Amino acid sequence: MSDAKYFQRGKIQELRTELNSEKKDKQHSKKKIVLKKIVANMTMGNDMSPLFPDVINCMRIPVLEIKKMVYLYLINYSRTKPDMAEMAIPTFIKDAEDHNPLIRALSIRTMSYINVDKIVDALVDPLRHCLRDRDPYVRKTAAIAVAKLYMHDKVLVESEGFIDLLRNLLIDGNPTVVANAVAALTEISERSENILLKLNLAISIKLVTALNECSEWGQTYILEALMSFVPQEIGDAETLCERITPRLQHANSSVVLTAVKLIMYFINYMTKEEDITNLCKKLSPPLVTLLSSGPEVQYVALRNILLIIQRRPDVLRNDIKVFFCKYNDPIYVKLAKLEIMFRLANADNVDQVLSELKEYATEVDVDFVRKAVRSIGRLAVKIESTADRCIAALLDLIQTKVNYVVQEAIVVIKDIFRKYPNQYESIIGTLCENLDNLDEPEAKSAMIWIIGQYSDRIENSDELLDDFLFTFLEEPVEVQLSLLTATVKLFIKRPTAGQALVPKVLKWATENVDNPDLRDRGYIYWRLLSTDPVAAKAVVLSDKPRISTESDNMEPILLEELLLHISSLASIYHKSPQTFIHHSKARALIPSAVLNRNRFPGQRQPPPKNMLDDDFTTGNLANFESNPYNVDAVNIGSDGLVENLLLDI
Repeated sequence: MSDAKYFQRGKIQELRTELNSEKKDKQHSKKKIVLKKIVANMTMGNDMSPLFPDVINCMRIPVLEIKKMVYLYLINYSRTKPDMAEMAIPTFIKDAEDHNPLIRALSIRTMSYINVDKIVDALVDPLRHCLRDRDPYVRKTAAIAVAKLYMHDKVLVESEGFIDLLRNLLIDGNPTVVANAVAALTEISERSENILLKLNLAISIKLVTALNECSEWGQTYILEALMSFVPQEIGDAETLCERITPRLQHANSSVVLTAVKLIMYFINYMTKEEDITNLCKKLSPPLVTLLSSGPEVQYVALRNILLIIQRRPDVLRNDIKVFFCKYNDPIYVKLAKLEIMFRLANADNVDQVLSELKEYATEVDVDFVRKAVRSIGRLAVKIESTADRCIAALLDLIQTKVNYVVQEAIVVIKDIFRKYPNQYESIIGTLCENLDNLDEPEAKSAMIWIIGQYSDRIENSDELLDDFLFTFLEEPVEVQLSLLTATVKLFIKRPTAGQALVPKVLKWATENVDNPDLRDRGYIYWRLLSTDPVAAKAVVLSDKPRISTESDNMEPILLEELLLHISSLASIYHKSPQTFIHHSKARALIPSAVLNRNRFPGQRQPPPKNMLDDDFTTGNLANFESNPYNVDAVNIGSDGLVENLLLDI
């Protein structure tokens, strides 16, 4: 608070006069005050660069506090005044040999910040000596300075042998020096195309030993560096995991998540299933503890947990209650918890989960309610024994007549019909009562699919589709595609009811729309119906593959990569870091004699999509003739098309 008085706009000339004053000032207190004013003005954004020569003259004063302020000034203005910054080189070199280790370290640190060619060249010799300095504070500062120097001049760092000097620091007796050397080597290896951080078992054990005496950030860097060790013999991974597991109890969330990442990595190099099971059990308590932190840390933990349970479902299998949402959780935390609840749900705990989801579906937050309703439907698809209860819950929600609840319920009921055909058609009447509430494309598409799929069981299915067709040309493509397919299904199942709709829809799809997907599908339906109606019936009404929740699983290759990036932005975005970080290096499990090849148990690829169902894409057109629509062959609007089809079906 006492320094607040310095944050007032000062005049350059007045500050220069005070700085060059020749009045007696044995303790240099007046110069300290002036420099504080200069730094304060610099912090406020006022241009203090005209004082460059005057400030440099103060570098010779052997007072640490003054040197700190002068060096801060140099870092700030050296980019705009590179020629004048060179005037400080003699003093920098002198300070790098000072008897006070704080001044030696301060000199090296400041020079490494300044990207001026002559200063970078002048830094080489002092930096080499400081990497071997007798004081650990100087050595740890010099280690980080090498990483900064690498950003300025990669070739210089490699040619001068600084990488080898950093590697020597990995066996330093001071844990802080080891941590900083690891941090520097990690940063350099991330930015270099030819420098890789590779550790052997002896060095890895040495690094693990240093963990106990490092700061929390030093521990994080060391744990991160251990990802560069590839176990080559049975027992290597188990040995390191045994020494790393105490980090799971650390108070810092970064240390905990990095330790989790390292254990998940080493599990891939273990051969005994018993050891893997025991380690998975040890991962649960620390992950649960993270959920008692603030919402931001909770969200990071939840996004990482979502990756972990896809790879190791046994982790947290018995802790589903900790993911139940609290009333004061932020919406992003609630949504993340919902996804994890769904993935951890099984036949034993499904009643608890369903009860929670039904309660969430009555909340006021629209996004949360939508996600809860959709989770109920996904639960029915995932666990067959609970389908009846899920359907009953969805029908109760539909009776609330809340617009967005009804629409989400219809979307997921479509999936339930796909999963369990000919089981729940009795509720279609209830769904049809809510057609007026549908105004979202996804809900409209779902309802249209239901009408088309069960058009032979819905007496007025033709009237319902005709109502939707009234706005066909104004609807989104998603709805238009659904209407086209549903109308064709109606015609095939009930030719008399659909004979007035098919020509109209095909004409719109092929002549009045610009979307290539819709137009191509229209031509294909047209050609099928006009040339071989029997084949059209076999294709359009063929049995669809039953859907499953396995299609929600992440691609195994991407999941494997993201598990190597736990506790990073990639694990939060659920995207490979190469997609949003320039020149980021890809990570993958390196082959080894003990690498577990069966890395993805129980994961299967989703079933192929039916080409002519609502998932149709133009990519499937290759399966047809190169010219599938001979426009002159058939007149879409002719009565002959309908008559011929009626005769063949």
